[in-house]
Amino acid sequence: MRRYSLFNLLIGSLAAFGAATARAQVGGSATRSDQQLIASAMAAAPASLSAGATVVVLNADGTKRTLHSGTNGWTCVPGDPSTPGDDAMCADPNGWQWLQALMEHRQPKEQTGVIYMLSNSATASNTDPFATAPPAGGKWIFTGPALMIVGPAVRQLPGYVGGSEPDTRRPYVMWAGTAYEHLMVPTR
Repeated sequence: MRRYSLFNLLIGSLAAFGAATARAQVGGSATRSDQQLIASAMAAAPASLSAGATVVVLNADGTKRTLHSGTNGWTCVPGDPSTPGDDAMCADPNGWQWLQALMEHRQPKEQTGVIYMLSNSATASNTDPFATAPPAGGKWIFTGPALMIVGPAVRQLPGYVGGSEPDTRRPYVMWAGTAYEHLMVPTR
């Protein structure tokens, strides 16, 4: 079975933290120590944020396991070493709620959130939030380290393009026209 990045598992495979597709061992907890998982998760955001974040691993049975209790409201998940690229993420409370809505295939709340993927080297569909593989004859895009702005604020930001192959060297809209439309802002 081909492994996909945590980002793609979050967006396309997990439903309500309990889908059968979680069998891909999100977070790689079967192969790394808790300290290694925490380090992976904390690398996703600036140290000033991740140091106070809660770190969780999404288990294969759909539950989440807290590895580190935080104090600032941010939640980080480690990358999965068995997927292509590093796909760790850190989200503020609104960003985390947005990710949960995405995983559960439900409408996200009308609130703006922030998600860091500073160690990102994963690929994804730019048009289909639930894609688990590139379309026949197509390819996924690669952004690299990025900041995501999620929620209604994105619809109010004119001038950013989407499409199947945007210029990922500058900010662009991912999943335009869907409930999960968001702005990807490359940091390098």
